[in-house]
Amino acid sequence: MQETIIYNDKQKKIVKKMNSDAVISQWKDWKWQLRHSVLDIDTFEKLLGIKFDADEKNVLIKTIAKFPLSITPYYLSLINVDDLKDDPIFKQAFPSPHELELSSCDRTDPLSEDTDSPVRGITHRYPDRVLFHISNICAMYCRHCTRKRKVSDVVSILDKNEILEGIEYIKNNRNIRDVLLSGGDPLMLSDENLDWILTNLREIPHVEVIRIGTRMPVVLPYRITNELVEMLKKHHPVWINTHFNHPREITESSRKALARLADAGFPLGNQSVLLSGVNDCPRIMKKLVHKLVMNRVRPYYLYQCDLSEGLSHFRTPVGKGIEIMENLIGHTSGFAVPTYVIDAPGGGGKIPVMPNYIISWSTNKVILRNFEGVITTYKEPDSYKTVFCDRNCQKCSLQLKVDDAEEYKATGISKLLSDFDKTDSLIPENTERVDRRI
Repeated sequence: MQETIIYNDKQKKIVKKMNSDAVISQWKDWKWQLRHSVLDIDTFEKLLGIKFDADEKNVLIKTIAKFPLSITPYYLSLINVDDLKDDPIFKQAFPSPHELELSSCDRTDPLSEDTDSPVRGITHRYPDRVLFHISNICAMYCRHCTRKRKVSDVVSILDKNEILEGIEYIKNNRNIRDVLLSGGDPLMLSDENLDWILTNLREIPHVEVIRIGTRMPVVLPYRITNELVEMLKKHHPVWINTHFNHPREITESSRKALARLADAGFPLGNQSVLLSGVNDCPRIMKKLVHKLVMNRVRPYYLYQCDLSEGLSHFRTPVGKGIEIMENLIGHTSGFAVPTYVIDAPGGGGKIPVMPNYIISWSTNKVILRNFEGVITTYKEPDSYKTVFCDRNCQKCSLQLKVDDAEEYKATGISKLLSDFDKTDSLIPENTERVDRRI
């Protein structure tokens, strides 16, 4: 039975103010949405029936000259015009003059993704997984984007040969078992192009998991078509992470998109960014995670806002994130609690930052506190004998009772904890004390 499509009054008014070829019956066509994206201040004013004063408008024009504007009509229709300046949808989609205020800690590439790129399009930071930037175009240019340097930059678009180079890099590195497709938004690619990339990745024996990071369910849920879902199903296991930052972004259309993905067997996760004036409130975040799990989306990460250029007005103190976590842990289901992380500047990766629940520690007791403030103890074993490991995994007769086990070279802290490596210290370069010895 064909679905009855209902359009609300706000959607009808927006379409009526568009150019003559715009018709409301095409509203849920994702390609139509992209063709009618709002790219300038004049169109924004016209479609929402608002007016900025001349001085403010001049600054806004300067802002989008550096950081471009693009909003889908769908996401535009979610903006509350009656509370414009405090509306969380408006703040994420529309430029702010504060984006031109660069602080001393701002960086063009704060996570050193380009530095950790062995071939164009690949960021290889962790031992067993890579980030594969297959698109630098998005349905909407989020104002808090950590990759603002690449948004709409045609020079950054990978051609087919460069994508093949990335696939070849993955093929030649057998320790890579997890590939995250990112961008931009991978779902900006055509079904055929994305299918070609996924097919090539699935032919690599050591690639176990493919992930897709997308904001389409948030800003353009009509992109999640039956045809797209059927294509993606051919390449299971595929994990999909989306990016809801506020409860108001979860609409009837986004619910349908998420249900379509969940029904097709895709594990769904969500990565939120902690944004000042948008979601820096324990009640807002609790409502968001509850709405997510109701739609079969597990809250995955809560990111501290990165040090990208022009984001200082979005940043909160880390203490605000800790406060939010204190109001989630113990106060709601464990699977509804994201991991709060700081993506370390310089490419250090995601560092979990959580409230401190260990109060003290001795040789035989751990003193803990819970979310209520109850202080309790956990008794350590009186006798604990570690199992000696000779690292000969092929002939293990102790604990390693698994098939296809592979041992990878330990790095970082795991190296210090290992039995087989004699390293006892990790010393940063240019340490003054060590340089004096030389």
